[in-house]
Amino acid sequence: MKIHDMRKLSLQQKEFLRKRVVYSVINDGFKQIEAAKIHKVSTVSVYKWIKAYKINGDISLCNKKHGRPPHTISKLQPHQCATIVKLITDYTPDQLKFPFALWTRQTVRELIIRRFNINLAINTVGRYLKKWGFTPQRPMYRAFEQDPKKITYFLQHTYPIIKKRAKKEKGEIHWGDETGLRSDHAFGRSYGIKGKTPVVNKTGKRFKCNMMSTVANNGVMRFMIYDGSMDSNMFIKFLTKLIYKQKKKIFLIVDNLRSHHSNKVRDWIEKRKDKIELFFLPAYAPKLNPDELLNQDIKSSIHKYKTPRTNEELKHNLRSCMFMIRKTKNRVKNYFKKEQVRFAA
Repeated sequence: MKIHDMRKLSLQQKEFLRKRVVYSVINDGFKQIEAAKIHKVSTVSVYKWIKAYKINGDISLCNKKHGRPPHTISKLQPHQCATIVKLITDYTPDQLKFPFALWTRQTVRELIIRRFNINLAINTVGRYLKKWGFTPQRPMYRAFEQDPKKITYFLQHTYPIIKKRAKKEKGEIHWGDETGLRSDHAFGRSYGIKGKTPVVNKTGKRFKCNMMSTVANNGVMRFMIYDGSMDSNMFIKFLTKLIYKQKKKIFLIVDNLRSHHSNKVRDWIEKRKDKIELFFLPAYAPKLNPDELLNQDIKSSIHKYKTPRTNEELKHNLRSCMFMIRKTKNRVKNYFKKEQVRFAA
């Protein structure tokens, strides 16, 4: 026997069904099991309705008020809510000496107990967070060594000076960075039949290749693929290619890799000051570099090519991907529209 799903019925329909079943037993002489089969409800429900009817009469069959009672006093007062919102917004849990890294419902619950000695249920904390406009999000991670004052100084003083000089000398500002690709790089998503995970065949051998690249806000992109690690000689080799047949002076901004600061590189730059100058980002601040977005784009696009079996095939895929991106200048320009690097647009 198929039983009615009471969850799909309206309150009026539920009340009508309860009365109809009970009256068929009380007034018409049906047995409770028979009434349950005829009206397609569970026998247990019929037993409960009959018992309640015998105790309280018709009122037990009527609908009761649902939801939270109106004009219920909130457990947290407005000034307490404001305090909790400010603490969650301005601080991380570890800054408030909690043994947690993230603001979860449990952490917020502990915060409320510590501040106001009010113990709320987890679901109640969730409702408060929703009411205050908070949603669960994947956080961005920042290195402990990062110095916010140096980042502010770079954004407000160092970069405006570089920008002003580049405009005065009719040069180009390039942002440079290194990245690497491995043969065991994780693939993107692939469609498959539900319940059957798609299988991608790839070599069990491990190999990798590296790349140095630069991007500019006018859509220009340069790159060089190489083996091994980035040292002074490799960096100078890239810089030599970067200024080859370049009509405009390049103002290159890179991170603080040791090879970028070497005396050999400094001497090389000093002799070519009319063609290129080198500047450095604050330490541990990769989010300020638009070239990081190029690296992310490569690693999400490289899976479109044939799975590499050798190091040469991996290089070929990377080279093809880079040529494809370089042809579409608007794609490179779009990197500079991201909020964290919009200052460089």
